[in-house]
Amino acid sequence: MIIGGTGQVGDVVVRALAAEPSCAEVIMVNRRPASLNAGSRVRQVVLDTASPQFPAEVTRLAQGLAAQGDPVYGASCVGVGKGSTKWSEEELTALEIGVVGGFARGCHAGGTTRFSLLSAAGSTAKSRIRYVRIMGLKEETVQNIGFQRLAIFRPGIIAGNVHTPGYVAWLGRLVPGRFGTIEQDDIGRAFVAEFIDGAAPDGIVYLENDAMRQRSHALTSRD
Repeated sequence: MIIGGTGQVGDVVVRALAAEPSCAEVIMVNRRPASLNAGSRVRQVVLDTASPQFPAEVTRLAQGLAAQGDPVYGASCVGVGKGSTKWSEEELTALEIGVVGGFARGCHAGGTTRFSLLSAAGSTAKSRIRYVRIMGLKEETVQNIGFQRLAIFRPGIIAGNVHTPGYVAWLGRLVPGRFGTIEQDDIGRAFVAEFIDGAAPDGIVYLENDAMRQRSHALTSRD
């Protein structure tokens, strides 16, 4: 189950999951109908993300999927990114913390034990920078829900994203570490690698650029 699957990173994650043989189905939870071009195993469920009943509806959806016998994993790829400068703090909080938090709580209540969350490099609730602070608060919100396994993806500059100018992605390749550039496709494959890793230990893991690339390359080598 994924929310934010119609965004730039989310679309790549959905396509990567749909291409994974062990993935029986990808359920995109959307607030409005969207065109689906990722394959027959992808379907969408339209829910009112602003409704107080949203978490309960997600719970029922997760329970229905679990009743089919396969493990159900949750993922959030919600992220405003560059467009956040046009949003008020209240609007960002409602989306990044309210909607994402509601989705995650619904997944957990429905029996989902593993969850993956798209965040950003350097996120911390103590930052004076609004976007970084809200990303940090989003992380804390999902952490407090109590998933058995929570993977927090913290990419730096995302190459291949329409919101990232080409020259920024190029310059970012000169920056080592977590704030440098990572290919969008590597993020998508890293999400897949997280979910198919049956040996993943319980707890919270933070995946930054190098870790995502390693997981992506390992998945590609397997194929």
